[in-house]
Amino acid sequence: MGFVAVLFMGVGIWAGRQLVFRRSAALLSGSSESLPGVVPEHVLEKHRITQREYEVLQHIARGMSNQEIAAQMFVSLNTVKTHTSNLFSKLDVQRRTQAVEKARALGLISATHPKV
Repeated sequence: MGFVAVLFMGVGIWAGRQLVFRRSAALLSGSSESLPGVVPEHVLEKHRITQREYEVLQHIARGMSNQEIAAQMFVSLNTVKTHTSNLFSKLDVQRRTQAVEKARALGLISATHPKV
């Protein structure tokens, strides 16, 4: 049983390094398309939106469900719901489609994001 635990720990460490390496490579290359959630801080501060809330907003704009967003971001479903609720409050909207429309109007997300 100890061998299996060590094996899974090794796989977990390897997977974590792979994720960090990809994120670091995307940051160094300056590619914000491959790394969702990276925008100038002053744009988010203006609307009081956190980086994680912005990342959720981008996933919503792509038409992802809360469950899919949670899996993509490696967070719980409740965390996604909290970020979504905070976004709705900050954008003064009631639904996901309204949030995407308002974010486009405010210039938070580009018109190239697929429509919901």
